[in-house]
Amino acid sequence: MTGQDWELVGAPNARDLGGMVGADGRRVRTGRLIRTPALGRLTDDDVSTLGRIAPACVVDLRDDSEIAAAPPNRLAGEPRVVRLPVYDEAHPVFTAVSEVLLGHDLGAEATLAMQGSPAAMAGIYRWFVTGEAARVGFGGAARLAADAGNLPLLFHCSAGKDRTGWLSVVLLTAVGVDEPAIRADYLRTNAQTESLKEVILSALRARQPELAEAAIRPLMEVRGEYLDTAYDEVRRAHGSFDRYLRDGLGLTDAHLAALRDNLLD
Repeated sequence: MTGQDWELVGAPNARDLGGMVGADGRRVRTGRLIRTPALGRLTDDDVSTLGRIAPACVVDLRDDSEIAAAPPNRLAGEPRVVRLPVYDEAHPVFTAVSEVLLGHDLGAEATLAMQGSPAAMAGIYRWFVTGEAARVGFGGAARLAADAGNLPLLFHCSAGKDRTGWLSVVLLTAVGVDEPAIRADYLRTNAQTESLKEVILSALRARQPELAEAAIRPLMEVRGEYLDTAYDEVRRAHGSFDRYLRDGLGLTDAHLAALRDNLLD
């Protein structure tokens, strides 16, 4: 089963990162890295599909507050579940996005409107690079992926777009995938969630006709400018992505070699 012949109805932003070209022309193996949103709304058929994917390890990047606001994850089999919360109380938008984008609480739109400018999102992406909890979480997840016993590795946050998106950037860069391909996968989130976003925005308009959609939409999308902000912060803080992987996330030569051995054909 490849990433092209499965989908999760209850997790529309789920996908296999296999197929992209990494170091020395070797491709990322299909069925090794799976990125998803939270798994609490999977259908029974989705759970069966997840069982065929058979993740050995599930990394949950959410904080306690996000988990409490969401239905419990539905998992197939008995994968190892590792919680690595990438969360900052200074950015409550994480919980609000979860509640609105996943349909838990449409009343959270007020928080979104207050947090919703692209500048606020840029601040979050800078924090991904330099925040202590972010460095611990993303570094820990990368070390898990370097252990073949944790593969297939499934990783998720709430909506599966920002923290999950940046962890995808970290892992794909570590195995040598080039930036244009990584950017294309990052932006793919918008197409995969477009119908869901429109349904939610329609529901929000019905509840609050004066809704400032322009303030909320930036939180419901991924944008190239957000990714650029993180890349700029990597260069500012570390000089290069390789130094960020090593000094910021604590990855060693052995970790980086294992990632390539385990994830590339």
